[in-house]
Amino acid sequence: MAAVCRALTTRVSRLDDVAVTSPPPTEDMSSTSQKHKEFVAEPMGEKNVMSLAGIGDALGRRLEDKGFDKAYVVLGQFLVLKKEEELFTDWLKDTCGANSKQQRDCYNCLREWCDSFL
Repeated sequence: MAAVCRALTTRVSRLDDVAVTSPPPTEDMSSTSQKHKEFVAEPMGEKNVMSLAGIGDALGRRLEDKGFDKAYVVLGQFLVLKKEEELFTDWLKDTCGANSKQQRDCYNCLREWCDSFL
């Protein structure tokens, strides 16, 4: 029994000396999409609503049908809701049926754009 305890203690001591590292991030692990990066890199201008991160063709059409045809119109709603994440994501879900990832992507895109340009 004592020999087993010594062996386990030796193994644990050796593990303390090993550095544990995470693998380098891959493209799939990036926190923002290319669409997000492109959107926040420049002034909004007359960009279509589908240029927002998280908003594809289907959600874009639903937003357009409700009068939100340009990114700046969605930005206006974002600002009316005082940039509050929960309020905005609930509004996006109720307005066009965005799922939680789409809601989060769009919110983060507009928040970062505002941080850069307002």
